[in-house]
Amino acid sequence: MTTFNDALPDDEAAVTQLLGRPVAARFAVVVRRTDGSPVVIENEPHLRDGTPLPTLFWLVDRELLEAVSRLESTGGVHRYEDLVDPEELDAAHAAYARRRESAVVRRDLVQPTGGVAGTRRGVKCLHAHLAYFLVGGQDPVGALVAAEVGVPPLVICEVR
Repeated sequence: MTTFNDALPDDEAAVTQLLGRPVAARFAVVVRRTDGSPVVIENEPHLRDGTPLPTLFWLVDRELLEAVSRLESTGGVHRYEDLVDPEELDAAHAAYARRRESAVVRRDLVQPTGGVAGTRRGVKCLHAHLAYFLVGGQDPVGALVAAEVGVPPLVICEVR
């Protein structure tokens, strides 16, 4: 009994190479560059060992990861938190949590909580906000990050 999409073998290898380690949860690539390389993965909300995983969408593209890391290293988390409407940000967290809940396969386990990057309020991780925005999430922080880092043309794959 499973409803979660498994990664294709080529995607498993590509994401393992991008991260430098295998992903500890089942996942599928949901956003790609036009050449087919993975940009965002959707994780099953639990690791293979049953540990809750609050981060549903992960940014795995090296170029974007580095660009966002530069923003974070210069105070970007606080800067973006100050720039967005708190109600819009709260709505993004709530929508993210609902989306993750709809992806849960194992209801018998402790469930992950929080919104984007597992937080309920504010901004914790610009990478997670950008990943959510790239899959079509109404994330005001992700939108600002995308505008600042300059996102290349992308292909959105099937996302629940």
